Amino acid sequence: MCNLYRMSKSAAEVAGLFNVNSASAGANTPELHYPGHPGLVVADGKLRPMHWGFPLTLKGKHGQPLKPKPVNNARTDKLSGPFWRSSFENRRCLIPVSAYAEAEGPKGAKTRTWFHLPDADLFACAGIWRASVEWGDSYSMIITDANEQATPTHDRMPVIVTQQDWPAYLSGSPREAFTLCRPWPGEMVIERTDQPWVAK
Repeated sequence: MCNLYRMSKSAAEVAGLFNVNSASAGANTPELHYPGHPGLVVADGKLRPMHWGFPLTLKGKHGQPLKPKPVNNARTDKLSGPFWRSSFENRRCLIPVSAYAEAEGPKGAKTRTWFHLPDADLFACAGIWRASVEWGDSYSMIITDANEQATPTHDRMPVIVTQQDWPAYLSGSPREAFTLCRPWPGEMVIERTDQPWVAK
């Protein structure tokens, strides 16, 4: 699962790396990304600002509508279900990421453990997106089983797509894209910190 990631490059730098339109070069997005907040994704040949999390409509005990919950992770074993299927088949995107974090440690004292790729300032995680009434265009990050390095911290991890596979993930058939939704096979850098998981 991923509920926090960092993207430390400017929109113009990201657009250059992905060789897409930089119309969002002035988009105001933070370095730290949390569910329910804006982020940048590569979709339809453009770098686009979107809301992180598909809105899930909730109701109270008496049937009254509650504030929607952002569903920010899409598990690979659930992509064929009704909540995700249309987006995975028709609206895939790439999420630029510098590092992602998992919570580690005892309850009430969890800290941030960061994962990133060696010698890479930026990499791409697999995502899907759709339009929503509640928040406009929204994206979710695809997660899969954790690899051997990440397993001690969490049993799942984001799907990381190699640069050579970006076109196949974005424009290939759903079957072809799904074959790329696998645990990261390469090396990772793990940085354990004393940063509280929940920001004070």
